[in-house]
Parts: sequence; C-alpha cells; structure tokens
Amino acid sequence: MTETSEFSRETAMPGAGAPPRWSATEARDIYQLPFNDLLFRAQTVHRAHFDPNTVQLSRLLSIKTGGCPEDCGYCSQSAHAPTGLKASKLMEVERVVDEARKAKAGGATRYCLGAAWRSPKQRDLDSVIAMVQGVKALGMETCVTLGMLSPSQADELAAAGLDYYNHNIDTSERFYQEIITTRSFADRLETLDHVREAGIKVCAGGILGMGETADDRIDMLLTLANLPVPPESVPINMLIPMPGTKLADVAPVDPIDFIRVIALARILMPQSHVRLTAGRTKMTDEMQALCFFAGANSIFVGDTLLTAANPGDDRDSSLLRRLGLTAESV
Repeated sequence: MTETSEFSRETAMPGAGAPPRWSATEARDIYQLPFNDLLFRAQTVHRAHFDPNTVQLSRLLSIKTGGCPEDCGYCSQSAHAPTGLKASKLMEVERVVDEARKAKAGGATRYCLGAAWRSPKQRDLDSVIAMVQGVKALGMETCVTLGMLSPSQADELAAAGLDYYNHNIDTSERFYQEIITTRSFADRLETLDHVREAGIKVCAGGILGMGETADDRIDMLLTLANLPVPPESVPINMLIPMPGTKLADVAPVDPIDFIRVIALARILMPQSHVRLTAGRTKMTDEMQALCFFAGANSIFVGDTLLTAANPGDDRDSSLLRRLGLTAESV
C-alpha cells in the first residue's frame, strides 16, 4: 500500500467506509517513524476528526473498592495482593448521584463508575442501573466498569441507557498471562463482544510499564483497532506501582515510548477518544502536552482514580489554560 493511500484512510471522515484493518508490519513501521514524523502524522489524523484544542473531561468514582477475586498484578484492589486495602460495600445510589452532580458543576461531561468485581451479582447490578439512570438524568455521559458481563447483563445496562462500558484488555495476548491468571485474554474480548452486541459503546485500552515489550504495546493496540468496530474510547494508563502488588518494583516506562504509543493509538483508531488515564501524577506538563499533540484528547479530572492519585483540578486547569485547551461539550 502506498503512503498516499495509507494517509487517505487515516484522515477519512466518519461514514467514509468500514474502519481500516491494520497489519502488524504497518503498525510497527508507523511506531518506528522518526519522532517528529510520527507526531506530525498523528496530529494530522487528529485534526481530521476532532477539534485539536478541546479535551474531554471525565471523572471516575470507585463505587465498590477492594476485595476483588482477580489476581491482576498491577491492582491494589486484588484480594491476592497484601496491600492493606480494606474491601468496602457498594455505595448508595443517592450518594453516587450527588457526587456526579458535583463533578458536572466542576466541568466534567462524562461520569465513570468502577466496582472491584470479577462480575456483578444481580442485586448489585440493579443498584448500578439506578446509578446510571440518576447520572444520565443530570445530562452527563455514563460509563461503568464492573468486570465480566453476560449477554443478559449487558442488555440490562443498555436498556438503562448506559453510554459506555469500560473493560481494558491491559496488554498483548502474548504477555497477558504474565499479569493475570484468573481470567483469560479471550474472556476480556468476550465481554467486549457482549457490550457491543447490546448496543453500548466500548471503552477499552491498556497499561504501559508492566514489563512488556514495545511489540506487546503495538499488539495491544492492533487487537483493539482490528475489532469489528474499534473502541470509541481508548484509555492508555502508565503503571503506578502499588506497594504489595506483583508489579510494585517494576521499572518505569520511557516517556518517549509512552508518547509513541499515544500517537500510534490515534493513527490506528482515528475516530476514538484517546485518554490519558492513570500515571499523570508522574508526568511532567511537557510530557502531557506532547501526548495531547500526539492525539490524546481525554483525561480524568479529580484528585483520585479509584485508589491511585490524580493531579487534581487546580493543576489540570492550569495546564489546560497554558496550552489553550478547553473542555469538550457533550
């Protein structure tokens, strides 16, 4: 395929045809471009699909923390990890809606709810559905992450009006079993299928800095980009090593390598929101600015992300103001 035809399919506007399917060779060639060329290409793709000076502001609330039976090596909420985190009960519906009301007043347009479950029990799903309905009544987009879903559970959430379901694939299929053994990579993809078939938009991404290779990062993005419909939202996390977890002492990811992944995600999935998620407390303002230039256009605001720290509203407001970026409207 010529460079001209590749460039055309990257910048094609929505409705121009089916999403492109990318080969491993194409993705690796793009990832390995000279850094300036890679950023230019990613920014050009970004401008074809989004206002380059707006950022989606989302807020994340842990509605049920700790005690998760999964053994994800990065997670402080795993019951397998001696992190000292105590399990909490599911929050009450009205408290969740009240927190969403505050988030909207602070400029957030999307509200995300996370629960530390392998999969939700029906009584808990009923409460989450009430939360979704309450948040939507405020005029906000809704997203939940509850673990694995059955087809009927996905249908119930869709009927409640849920906009997005988050279920990250975390890493490549090759590296997956090094991080998680209590469920398979195929299990992750099956839940994404259930969500998509129910008519809910997909939010799926991964984590960088767990000891994976550059090829693992590329393969993770290829898996997402080559789904029948790529995720509408792609969160890219930088690992925050949590004391007591399997990955507590892993070496940090190189900032330039991280930005390359953001740029590749933008190019492979032109119409998706690419979100800077966990790890922003360890990023300089300059690194975040380059991520925005590479095509990231969504962040979580607020002081915490589930159990991890986040930069906070004051720092984010200052950075966005200095960069001339404004909040995206619903």
